[in-house]
Amino acid sequence: MTIDRVVVVGAGLAGLRTIEELRSRGYPGEITLIGAEDRPPYDRPPLSKKVMTGELDDTSLRPDFAALSVDFRPGERATSLDPEGVLRTTRQPREAAAEYRFDRLVLATGATPVTLPGDGRQRVLRTMDDALELRARLEPGRKLVVAGAGWIGAELATAAASRGCEVTVLDLAATPLAAAVGPEVGSKTAAWYAAAGVRLLLNQGVDSVQPGGLALAGGGWLEADEVVTAVGVRPAVTWLEGSGLHLEAGIATDAGLRALEAAVASAEGPRASIPGIFAVGDCSSFPSRRYGRRLRFEHWDVALHAPEVAAANLLGADETYDPVPYFWSEQFGRMLQYVGYHGDADHLLWRGDPTSASWTACWLTGNRLVAALTIDRPRDLLQARKLIAARTPLDLTKLPNPDTPLKTTPLT
Repeated sequence: MTIDRVVVVGAGLAGLRTIEELRSRGYPGEITLIGAEDRPPYDRPPLSKKVMTGELDDTSLRPDFAALSVDFRPGERATSLDPEGVLRTTRQPREAAAEYRFDRLVLATGATPVTLPGDGRQRVLRTMDDALELRARLEPGRKLVVAGAGWIGAELATAAASRGCEVTVLDLAATPLAAAVGPEVGSKTAAWYAAAGVRLLLNQGVDSVQPGGLALAGGGWLEADEVVTAVGVRPAVTWLEGSGLHLEAGIATDAGLRALEAAVASAEGPRASIPGIFAVGDCSSFPSRRYGRRLRFEHWDVALHAPEVAAANLLGADETYDPVPYFWSEQFGRMLQYVGYHGDADHLLWRGDPTSASWTACWLTGNRLVAALTIDRPRDLLQARKLIAARTPLDLTKLPNPDTPLKTTPLT
């Protein structure tokens, strides 16, 4: 089949990178990019960091749509999909409908923040508009409450405290970053909050967001001028229900990032992939041969590199996406870098003292490193990524010594 029309839904990094990859690989046909926001693609990681502190006002990726020969349609939201080749959208505020026919479709719709119950005002931090509106309210002495002590919650608390706000972070878990890195490692970050002048309330749920603050689970009231909810996101895929695509942790794909068909009641065996539809970024999950399970990551690194595989396969290749995941965070004056996936690790080793200024947490399965979190140890990060990718057996007597380079720890 000749590929004349490609439609990309989602004007973030993953959508833009898909287009750049298609053009760099010689695709000459039409490309339409549909974005729900009235902005060209921009970088999201700085929103909770340098945008919030005022160091940046713009994180645009500055795409040259003319050079890329792209028909960009901002302010349109996808509403339904016919896998036979028709995408439908609406445009606010008049809700004008549009239809797009395609030979190939790439879904890169990202994720939407989870919110808490209650009729009080709660902010989320997902878009540039979210960030700019919140930043304008981070004035000295204002009471900011952040629900969620994950990556975004910690970064936002860091920025708000630096602007003179009275910041409280609360979380239902017993430690910060419990969902991201587990309670044992997450507990090592708890002292950072108090040192930065941030109040941290753990094992604390929220009953509802009310005007003026939070009604706490179990009784109690927490006053707030601003409430930001940072308890996670969900893949933006509800509009695809009934489309014939299989939705499992987002849009389920095969190893080549082709969308899978929804199950048929009488069908047996693995689901078939849909040759003309691909999914990349926060909205999709993929089968990892490296880790033996289906995974979904909300990482900038995934949005950067998954489109390389999707674009290649869209044009007829048969490449596999199976990365060593990578993520970073800047919080309380520290650089945190995480590589790999620790969900199936069977033990944890420390490189250095986790109460000191810099250290590394190493997750292992047997004597093979599967994930690492480094605190101000960039060399450990780079070397860990190579060891994880190569599945190299390590000498566990050498690994805990922070003065021993990781690259010298393989068994000989």
